[in-house]
Amino acid sequence: QLQLVESGGGLVQAGDSVRLSCKVSGLTLGNHAIGWFRQAPGKEREGVSCIGGSGVNSVYGGSVKGRFTISRDNVKNTVFLQMSNLEPEDTAVYYCALEEVTSIYCELGDEYDYWGQGTQVTISS
Repeated sequence: QLQLVESGGGLVQAGDSVRLSCKVSGLTLGNHAIGWFRQAPGKEREGVSCIGGSGVNSVYGGSVKGRFTISRDNVKNTVFLQMSNLEPEDTAVYYCALEEVTSIYCELGDEYDYWGQGTQVTISS
């Protein structure tokens, strides 16, 4: 059973740092591209970051570039999102998503096949 479970969300202050985790089960992460998306109430889903199967290539959305860092641990079958200098505008439910096809590249598009339930991140000023 393929499953993605996010964790690490919570209530933090503006300027704080938080690390989100996404544990994948039912599939060996290997060369699968995986990414993070977020959605705030009343807003469209936004691509945050993704990382290719090799871990070399990564992509960031313009609103988080320079503040967030994505990484992966294929041994632990887990992807991380290190978020720094958080702002109230970062408040959203954060989802991880996995591509069925393998690729050393990734993009923040509609190509993701499996999604987690999401973890709430709330930043207060």
